[in-house]
Amino acid sequence: MSKQALLCLLLQLLFEICSSTHLQVVSGSTLELPCLMSETDLIEGPIAWKYNGNDIIPSQSSGSLRLKKNGLYLAISPVTFIHEGEYVCLVKDNNMEMGTTYNITVEAFFDYTIKVNSGSAVRLPCHVPSSQVNANALWFKDEGNGRRTQLIPVGESISDDRKLELLYPFDRDHTIILSEPVVEDTGIYHCESAEGKKFSTVNLIVEAAPTPAPHTCQGFTTAWEDCQDENSRLGQLILQESLTEFSMRLYSYLREVNPSNNLLFSPISIAGALSHLLLGARGDTRKAIQRAVCLPHDFHCIHFQMKKLREKLSSSLKMSSQIYYNPGMNLSESFINQSVQFYEAEPVKLLNSSEENTQMINSWAANMTHNKITHLVDSVPPHTQLMLLNAVFFNGMWKTMFDKTNVKGYFSKLNGDMVTVPVLRSQNYLTPMAFVAELRAQVARFALSGDCSLYILLPRSSSATDLQQLEERMTDGAVRQMIEQINATSPQPIEVTLPQIKMDLKADMNILIKKLGLSTLFEGANLCGLYPEDSLVLDDARHRAFLALNEKGVEAGAVTSLSFSRSFLSFSAMRPFILLLWSDQGNLPLFIGRVTDP
Repeated sequence: MSKQALLCLLLQLLFEICSSTHLQVVSGSTLELPCLMSETDLIEGPIAWKYNGNDIIPSQSSGSLRLKKNGLYLAISPVTFIHEGEYVCLVKDNNMEMGTTYNITVEAFFDYTIKVNSGSAVRLPCHVPSSQVNANALWFKDEGNGRRTQLIPVGESISDDRKLELLYPFDRDHTIILSEPVVEDTGIYHCESAEGKKFSTVNLIVEAAPTPAPHTCQGFTTAWEDCQDENSRLGQLILQESLTEFSMRLYSYLREVNPSNNLLFSPISIAGALSHLLLGARGDTRKAIQRAVCLPHDFHCIHFQMKKLREKLSSSLKMSSQIYYNPGMNLSESFINQSVQFYEAEPVKLLNSSEENTQMINSWAANMTHNKITHLVDSVPPHTQLMLLNAVFFNGMWKTMFDKTNVKGYFSKLNGDMVTVPVLRSQNYLTPMAFVAELRAQVARFALSGDCSLYILLPRSSSATDLQQLEERMTDGAVRQMIEQINATSPQPIEVTLPQIKMDLKADMNILIKKLGLSTLFEGANLCGLYPEDSLVLDDARHRAFLALNEKGVEAGAVTSLSFSRSFLSFSAMRPFILLLWSDQGNLPLFIGRVTDP
C-alpha cells in the first residue's frame, strides 16, 4: 500500500474516532448502519455495538435488530418508535479504538385515509414518539374556513348518544375510537402536541351503512371438534408453550398501562376464561381468540388439555369456571355438555334482581378463593345476557422455613423513599441462586409445596430504568432459559431477606382485551356455538388478584395474583423486584407480579 493511501486511511480512521451522525427516519422503513465509513481489510479487532448504553449481543440479535458481516453493519427492519436512541459501534485494533455514533429519531407524522360505514366503530390512530417528552396529545377536527373543534375523549359525550374514547389510556398510543359514527362525521382529524407538532392526520370518510343482513348462525352451530390425540404429549407441550408466551405478552401489555406501581395477575386464570369462551366461538371470533392465547389455529385439543392441566395442578391450584346467563336465553345443548365435560361448569340462570345476582356472583368468587376475594362486581345490570367467570386459588407452604419472621426492615422504593415493612429472614437458607445474563438480573428460587416454585427476579439496582430493562427482556424464551439455568444450579446456603407482602389488585381487562386484538367482542362476536339465536356483545370484563407472602408461604387467589424478592450470597429483596409463581409440574406460570411498594 502506498504512503498516500495509508495516510488517507489513517485520516479516515481518525475522523471515525469521533464520528457522530444524526438520522431521522420514517417508521416502517429499513435502516442499515455501518460501523465504519467504509469496509477495510485492515480492521481485525473485535466490533461491539451498543444501544442506549446496552450491549447488542451477536448471538441474540434477531427480529428487528440484526448484526451483519460480523458486526460491520447493524440492520434495523422495520424501524419503529422503540428504535429511537443512540447507537454506538466501537472497534479496537492495534491499540486504537475507532467508532461511530448514530442518534436515531423516528419521524412521527402519518397521513391516513379511513373509510367506514356509519354505525361501525372506527379507530383514529396516533402515536406519540418516545423522543417527545410530554406523552400527551390533542385531537382536533377541521370545520372549514380555518376553524376546528377540539375533541374530548375520556368518555365525555360528543353528542347525545355517541362517545369518543382513548383506546389505550396511560401510554403513548393516543389512538381514539369513535363509536357509532354518522355521515356528518366525515372530515379531517388531526392529532398533535400541545405545542402544535403534528403526529397524524386522518381523512375520515363515513358512508351510509348498507342494510345489515339478519343475524344467522347457519354453518356455525356444530359442537367443538373431538381431540384426536388425547394420549399424545405433543398437545401438552403446545399448551405449555402457548400459555408461557401468552403470559409474557399479558405482562408486557399490563406494564405499559401500569409502568411503576405494584402489578399482579394470573395468566392461567385469564387463559382459562378465554379458552372457555373459545368453546362457543366460531368463525373469525374463534380465530381471534386462538391468536390472542397464542394457540395454533388447528389445535383442536385445547379444551381436553386444559382439563388435564386443571387436574394435574389440583394439588396446588384450584381453578374453577362458571357461566351465568339470562333465563330468556336458550344456550346450545352441545355447549352446555362440553362446558361440563371440559370445565366442570354447568351454566346457571341469573336471578330476577340485580341485587340477588350481585350477591350470587360475589359469593361464588369468595367461595372459590377461600374468602380472599369477596367483591368481584359492584352490580349486575338488568340487561346482562351472559357472564363467564374463572377463579384460581393457590396456597403453597415453604419447603424450607425462615429463621426469623417477627422482624422489620427498610424497603427502598423506586423514588428512593424508604419504608419500614415486616420481613422474612434466614441466615443460611439453602436455595439455588444465579445471575441470569439474558435478563441482567439476580434470580433465586424458593421451593413451595405442591411442586411449585417462587422465582424472585432482582434487577441490578433499585432504579426505574433497570426495572424496565428487566421487564423488556422478559420474553417467553428468556423466562424458560432462566428456569433451566436455575434448575441446573446447585442450592447453596445464603442469607435471605424478603419483605412480607399482601396485595389485592385489579387489572383493567377491558383494555387488555383490546390489546389482545379482541375488540370485536365488544362490538358483536360470533358465539354461535354457545348461543345460536342472536348476536352477543361483551359489556364488561373483570380480573382481580390477591397474593400474600408470609412466614407460612405464598397464598394467591382468583382471577389474578402473585409476589416476591432478590439475591446473591446475600439475597435481599428489599427493593423493587419481579416475582414469578411457577408450576414445576405443569411447567408454566401461574401468577406474575411486580412489587414496588410492599
